[in-house]
Amino acid sequence: MDLFRQSIEQPENLLPKDGIVKYYGAILSWESADHYFNQLLKTIDWKHDEVRIAGKHLTTKRKVAWHGDHSFTYSYSGTSKTAQPWTKELLELKTTVEEKTNETFNSCLLNLYNDGSEGMSWHSDAEKELKENGAIGSFSLGAERKFAFKHKSTKETVSIQLEHGSLLVMQGTTQTFWQHRLPPTKTVTEPRINLTFRYFAGR
Repeated sequence: MDLFRQSIEQPENLLPKDGIVKYYGAILSWESADHYFNQLLKTIDWKHDEVRIAGKHLTTKRKVAWHGDHSFTYSYSGTSKTAQPWTKELLELKTTVEEKTNETFNSCLLNLYNDGSEGMSWHSDAEKELKENGAIGSFSLGAERKFAFKHKSTKETVSIQLEHGSLLVMQGTTQTFWQHRLPPTKTVTEPRINLTFRYFAGR
């Protein structure tokens, strides 16, 4: 089965302009991806995300966790989180992603989507605490989901299906010129875990 899960050694840029997004395909075997998915479900202290939108405090169905080299405080959507220490599995995956991309990461924001009804609206990961134009490694486990990009000015869109055990990397000015989202879908009934490895530079 793993013969059909070969990673893409030299991925091409998915965006037509103003940014760099590379999809490496599945970088883990089915067995390894299943192992990490099950371990993260059990070992991560998942909590419902809390955001502030239009002055209203909302609690999402989606669950999150924030881990890093130090107890960084990360603020987004009107809320703040303090990074927890790395777990064994997160460190192993961080090393794998760094070796694949030749990038360095010091933190990871995790999202747990219980099924296709849970998604993420259009946004950019451009918080001032993050390294300017720094790479973000997005690693997917579990249900295959569509991931979409939209140019902020031209409204051009690009989308891709993210496989179980796959890696997508956003680089350069992607966050400046593009938004991305995980659209909800009624056809997916299984959970998905997304790990976004980042470089936290502070204020």
